[in-house]
Amino acid sequence: MLESRRVEGLVAAQEKAIALFAEVEKRGLVTPGRGEREVSDLVRDLANEMFGTTKHWHKRIIRSGPNTLRPYRDNPPDRVIGPDDIAFADFGPIFEEYEADFGRTYVFGDDPDKHRLLQDLPRIFDAGRAFFAGDPDITGRQLYAEVERLAAAAGWAIGIWHAGHLVGEFPHETNDGAKADSYITPENDTPLRRTDRAGRACHWILELHLVDRKRGFGGFYEQLLDLA
Repeated sequence: MLESRRVEGLVAAQEKAIALFAEVEKRGLVTPGRGEREVSDLVRDLANEMFGTTKHWHKRIIRSGPNTLRPYRDNPPDRVIGPDDIAFADFGPIFEEYEADFGRTYVFGDDPDKHRLLQDLPRIFDAGRAFFAGDPDITGRQLYAEVERLAAAAGWAIGIWHAGHLVGEFPHETNDGAKADSYITPENDTPLRRTDRAGRACHWILELHLVDRKRGFGGFYEQLLDLA
């Protein structure tokens, strides 16, 4: 497969994810009074309506309130979104066999700290991406450390054990057999710009799960790191 086709497929998948979540916001699907599972199903159905998407490469996540502190691997009980909540979506729709991995945060009510996190997430994402762009030999360990520094400077902690991962054709887990090398994590000392075992260029998602454990909430933001 030509690398140009892979790049086009991954970028197109993200563009569709952006369009999907723009429509999610337009229709007000993530809203107080709805349960997390209900919202997840509504977004799933909208993806099918808009793009014929029926597959997602990881479980669909809508989390709100204290559930926003929970890492991906947890499965907290379903919760109704409250009027003063923070909530986030983490979806991995597959578009024409290419993965998107996309996350956004929503804030309801007037809590200034939650609104500050909402503003910090894309800012820290952009700063992390700029740091990546400035070093052609950057490793997973180095990028994780910078994201951690940026988060701490803004008063947040990283809520999960990594800050991103490989992405590609479904399923992305087959791109590399070594777990640490497949994630932006302190254990990954390999350059992020490299080829996988099949000789293909590695492409990455930058994933931010930032939390304030004292105040009891977190937020989420993710999309492509190196392509778009």
